[in-house]
Amino acid sequence: MHRQRSNIDWDKLGFEYMPADCHIQYRWSNGEWDDGKLVTEPYLHLHIAATALHYGQAAFEGLKAFECKDGAVRLFRPAMNVRRLNCTATRVCMPSLPEELFLNAVKRVIQANRDYVPPYGTGGSLYIRPLMFGSGPRIGVQPAAEYVFLILVLPVGPYYKGGLQPVRAIVLDDYDRAAPHGMGSVKVAGNYAASLKPHKDAHDKGFSIELYLDAKEHRYIEEFSTSNFVAITNDKHYVTPESPSILPSVTNNSLQQIAGSMGLTVERRPVLFDEVAEFCEVGACGTAVVVTPVNEIVRGDTTLRVGPPEGCGPVLQELYREVTAIQYGEEPDRYGWLVDVD
Repeated sequence: MHRQRSNIDWDKLGFEYMPADCHIQYRWSNGEWDDGKLVTEPYLHLHIAATALHYGQAAFEGLKAFECKDGAVRLFRPAMNVRRLNCTATRVCMPSLPEELFLNAVKRVIQANRDYVPPYGTGGSLYIRPLMFGSGPRIGVQPAAEYVFLILVLPVGPYYKGGLQPVRAIVLDDYDRAAPHGMGSVKVAGNYAASLKPHKDAHDKGFSIELYLDAKEHRYIEEFSTSNFVAITNDKHYVTPESPSILPSVTNNSLQQIAGSMGLTVERRPVLFDEVAEFCEVGACGTAVVVTPVNEIVRGDTTLRVGPPEGCGPVLQELYREVTAIQYGEEPDRYGWLVDVD
């Protein structure tokens, strides 16, 4: 049985940066990626004219690895992450990554930092952050000629230490998340820079997350600040918005498949904000949390309450339980989502 690092208090892990032994780093030039290397120094030597700094040529991903009930370490759906990363890379004129290179890179960096994978039973996981950016110098607005792809890893704890606790959300009509035909459907770093000010404003008003509506009419729901929007109706429909400005979510895709197997009708369609009052459960879903129940949405002078005032509604609770049970190897992986690391 592998022994994790004894100097880490696994029960007190949050979701914040913790240095591991190393990260893995690849460089692209002359049309190809090199073989990559493990790097212990957590700093980059970067040209002052790198396009990532000046023109925002930067993309990232987020996924997790889990120590399962049988002691093996497994990844959750990494193929979806590399495909989404390649969509982002194409949108901002960066080179694509071969899927085999991506998967081997993830496995190499996990194996090199195996001591940081939280033990089964703690509720923790190894968070994996792939990052690609333009490292070559340009002063004119154009793509770089050189790129870096790296992956850092860190142990994180369960987001909910006291069970699924609902949060309050606010609609800030003075801000838009993404323009029509813009880059809302890809995971570029600049999307998150745009969210920092509204996120601070929401927190200052006492809200955990903000909900964005479409930029054209402010009538249709798009996403929460860092998560997809999902809702459950009284007649057992799983509803999630469909829009070219929404980031495709690995977690949302997983929840949809499980919801279908539970007998729910899955609807991916434009969702009017006026429909919120008709939903019996609302949640924000993403890699870090799987599902965050939302029991109140405020827009101006209007307060909409959905789901139970405390805890999580039964359908979202079961969806959360099912996903995490698969991730930790407590139930059969009937969807073929897990990938062995060792």
